Amino acid sequence: MKKNIDHTDPAKTMNPKRGNGGETHQDADKKSQTLTTQQGVVISDNQNSLTSGSRGPTLLEDFVLREKINHFDHERIPERIVHARGSAAHGYFELNESLADYTTAKILCETNKQTPLFTRFSTVAGSKGSKDTPRDVRGFAVKIYTEQGNWDIVGNNMPIFFIQDAMKFPDLIHAVKPEPDRGFPQAASAHDTFWDFVSLSPETMHNLIWLMSDRALPRSLRMMEGFGIHSYRLINKEGISTFVRFHWKPVLGVQSTTWDEAVKISGADPDYHRRDLFEAINNEDYPEWEFGVQLFTEEDAEQFPFDHLDATKLIPEELVPVKIVGKMVLNRYPDNFFAETEQVAFCPSHVVPGIDFSNDPLLQGRLFSYLDTQLSRLGSPNFAQIPINAPKCPFANMQRDGHMQMHVPKGRVAYEPQSLDPEMPRESAKQGFVSYQEQLDDNVKGRVRADSFADHYSQPRMFYRSQTPYEQAHIASAYAFELGKVDTPHVRMRTLTHIRNIDEDLAKRVASALGMTLPEATAPAAAIQDMATSAALQTIGLSPNSLKGRLVGILVAKGSKRSEIEKYQTAAKAQGASVKIVAPGREVQLDDGTRIQSAERIAGAPSVFLMPSSASLCLIKPNNWLKIVQH
Repeated sequence: MKKNIDHTDPAKTMNPKRGNGGETHQDADKKSQTLTTQQGVVISDNQNSLTSGSRGPTLLEDFVLREKINHFDHERIPERIVHARGSAAHGYFELNESLADYTTAKILCETNKQTPLFTRFSTVAGSKGSKDTPRDVRGFAVKIYTEQGNWDIVGNNMPIFFIQDAMKFPDLIHAVKPEPDRGFPQAASAHDTFWDFVSLSPETMHNLIWLMSDRALPRSLRMMEGFGIHSYRLINKEGISTFVRFHWKPVLGVQSTTWDEAVKISGADPDYHRRDLFEAINNEDYPEWEFGVQLFTEEDAEQFPFDHLDATKLIPEELVPVKIVGKMVLNRYPDNFFAETEQVAFCPSHVVPGIDFSNDPLLQGRLFSYLDTQLSRLGSPNFAQIPINAPKCPFANMQRDGHMQMHVPKGRVAYEPQSLDPEMPRESAKQGFVSYQEQLDDNVKGRVRADSFADHYSQPRMFYRSQTPYEQAHIASAYAFELGKVDTPHVRMRTLTHIRNIDEDLAKRVASALGMTLPEATAPAAAIQDMATSAALQTIGLSPNSLKGRLVGILVAKGSKRSEIEKYQTAAKAQGASVKIVAPGREVQLDDGTRIQSAERIAGAPSVFLMPSSASLCLIKPNNWLKIVQH
């Protein structure tokens, strides 16, 4: 039977064979303008990068991709387009188990050696002046100053991303940013353009459910996991390649706020995370993460029930365990916020010999985009000469001149090969970076996406079913809140068609909260699998039963006993918590006639600051009455 098509809803024209289930403007609206490049060339496919084969590398000749991302990268100056609001710290990396069997990278082979690094955490959607605590993905970028050059692990606090191909990154960010005709909402995804885009792009469903989870509301930057997101390669001295995914696991455990806490915090202290990082380091309570790797071969990857080159897919730890091999400690706050935190430039293309890239099409696009962005944001190809970006090992090249050139190169030779100056730098086949010599199995050039990328619902289903009942309730509430801000009915309805493919109970809960009738589930482009659940995907399950890293407030009033205050200060600190005195004013007189300074006034210190979940609040009264209040 021929079905009627509702032309008011572009989703009705989606064609799964286009790679991500997305429609073209031509399909959705016959009266729309034809999409072209800035030179007027009609674009045939705005969904997929040009690759060598369905799973091969992205080709530099893709002028559509380069023009699109180049224009996107230069839309804003000088603030970062994404990750504009960030906080950072200096520290060190230390390896405790060598990976010499897998790589020649010294940083991953030489143990018990401290190597300096600089780490920046950030929100994604908001501007530099936005708050610290929105519902958002968090950037987690680490620059390690190795003796072989700088190595940047540029990732997020979630192990996957929204899209599979870099071609779609400008569209994703344009959709989530403030709507251009009205300039709001700021640092928020709860609006029509974002949900219109994601509901037309089934590949976003996995990262979307992470965004609706507690992972999007970290309690502290010190309590976030970090992920390199993509598969990379480690290359050993025999030239053998092993795939790897990088992990940072917080020693304090994964901890989050509830939505209610996050809203209250954002109103009382928009710098909550930045302040927490600053105070922790100043108190010598240094943030620390374990560094882990998931190692697997090409043969292992062929057995996975998903494609590891798809950035919307994680590798469950039950399938490939995370091997802990090192640690990162942050022990020094920047001396100058602008010079370091603002001017630091991270690029996924910054790797060292022994580490190489995979053919992940999102990674392939990032290798171009990040470098291009730095040229615009920092105003010069010499951004690597800024101290925070400069390598700490010897470096030399033939690059000259350019805006803000800080070096004074000498000599007449600025090219290679050359025979006029034997002291000038030359290439080294022995020490230099060598790309893995991969044998490509498919050399058909075209704008295609591998069929193995077509499963958009199995991993979101696995993620949701892995959560505790409390976390599942939070996810349902988050969907309901966000979609409740969407004015366009068919966008809400279309989103529910995707949620039904993730979990029927989740769809019912969201529909009920919105007062909507459940629509039929959208037809998936690939069969949905019921994958084994993974406890490693929880948040509550990964939160330690400890006060370490927490802040305990002690409420005091005039006449409170100094001995009691000191007793509870000592007890809290012994459990790893930090303590703040809270009083009606900034000073208070105690029972022995002495006066102490309070860290906070009661009126300016909401309980969400001073009594995190599971911590205790001590109330010390003049009559020595003590009450422990569980939050």
